[in-house]
Amino acid sequence: MGNGKADVLQGTLDLMVLKTLESMGPLHGYGIARRIEQVSGDALTMNQGTIYPALLRLEQRGWITAEWGVSEANRRARFYSLNRLGRKQMEKETENWTRVAATMARFLEPSS
Repeated sequence: MGNGKADVLQGTLDLMVLKTLESMGPLHGYGIARRIEQVSGDALTMNQGTIYPALLRLEQRGWITAEWGVSEANRRARFYSLNRLGRKQMEKETENWTRVAATMARFLEPSS
């Protein structure tokens, strides 16, 4: 991408959403997207076409729950929460990504 923003690797968005809900508690989609951008140091850009399909997918898999509420802007919004199945999946995905990152780190080390 020409603007210096990184693309999200396939499979990472789900984990970012789950970790965001774990740390922040229930949030609406816009809040989740802004938090992911903030944590990434604005290296990532989340738009509606990215975040809402991910939230729908996570809800369909039974990893998050959603209920209607009122946002800080006094607008009706769906608030998403991490549930028990989502916590289990997040733990599995975290272990997997930790393993993948350690493997990649070995490849990126200068060879001796």
